[in-house]
Amino acid sequence: MKGLLERRSIRKYKNTEVEEEKIEMLLKAGMSAPSAKGTEPWHFFVIRNREILKKLSQIHPYAKMLENAPMAILVCFDEENEEARDWFVQDLSAATENILVMATELDLGSVWLGVYPREDRVEGIKKLMGFEDDFLPFSLIAVGYADEKKEPKQDFSDNKVGYID
Repeated sequence: MKGLLERRSIRKYKNTEVEEEKIEMLLKAGMSAPSAKGTEPWHFFVIRNREILKKLSQIHPYAKMLENAPMAILVCFDEENEEARDWFVQDLSAATENILVMATELDLGSVWLGVYPREDRVEGIKKLMGFEDDFLPFSLIAVGYADEKKEPKQDFSDNKVGYID
């Protein structure tokens, strides 16, 4: 439960590269998400190129941390997966959340940066990455070793729960 209960949005990172084994675990977590009809409509891009990270921080108004993050994962909808078009938002949200939870499990910090459905962000990233109609950018996840500490949230509230017996 560590990943679920201790996950926080981390925006400050140490100048330390994320190990390949941990990157692979993050990607496995994303690909382990449920998807409607088992269509798995996602495609993940691991971005470590400093120039691209900097440009992404300029395209997305809330992504300034990418200037210093060692990496990001761009979660995209694979546009060729027509069968998944109606449900890709739920599927890619689940994949994104799995990556965030796994990052916490691996003692990494991360933050979800929403891209879709903001057209300016979607189009800016598509242009930067050279995507035509291949991939639809959905979310960006900054990842790295945290250079800030946040206490776990205590969000459980009885008044948010109803029981139907």
